Amino acid sequence: MNKKILLVEDETKLSEVMTLYLKKENYDVVSVSDGRTAEDIINNNTFDLIILDIMLPGKDGWALLRKIKSLGNTPVILTTARGEEDDRIFGLELGADDYMVKPISMRELVLRVNLRINAKANPGKSLNFNNLTIHEESREVLENNKPISLTPKEFDLLLFLSKNTGQVFNREQLLNTVWGYDFIGDSRTVDTHIKKLREKIKFCETHLLTVWGVGYKLVP
Repeated sequence: MNKKILLVEDETKLSEVMTLYLKKENYDVVSVSDGRTAEDIINNNTFDLIILDIMLPGKDGWALLRKIKSLGNTPVILTTARGEEDDRIFGLELGADDYMVKPISMRELVLRVNLRINAKANPGKSLNFNNLTIHEESREVLENNKPISLTPKEFDLLLFLSKNTGQVFNREQLLNTVWGYDFIGDSRTVDTHIKKLREKIKFCETHLLTVWGVGYKLVP
């Protein structure tokens, strides 16, 4: 069965070209041009991947991205004419899996779509803790076989702690390792992400521990 892609793009010509290239790759493509229609389709259908423009009539891509990620871990590639760093970071923090700035190369689009769909189909090696499974390559998290929607940095933080169970890391160490040495921000970012992991994953409620005055650790 062919993989299904939802394309949400209000530029008619661009949508037609993207659909043509994706169908050549044997994808089934559903194309819509406004946010409200896209929301209705997302609520009632499942897709292997969604290509989502940010600037849409009816409902913007940011709101749709939040909706998509609240329903599961469907990969999302954002497209936009705006290439500012803040927009890219904001989209990735909301849970987007990739980001493309217009004008879009069709060859690059097909490559990125293939990579995302193949990663989802072949999760690769995984880490298992009780009823929690973390697929590293596909970046999927399952608890009791149900997908947990995480932002990219939430996943990165969980993966790092899961690979170093029992070790205590302070905020600075986690910022340097997970966010990178060039990260410019408040150390409370770590606290916020830890809180989100505990809210989203039952395993983390009792196994992602605060070591007062030091930092955090994950215990099996």
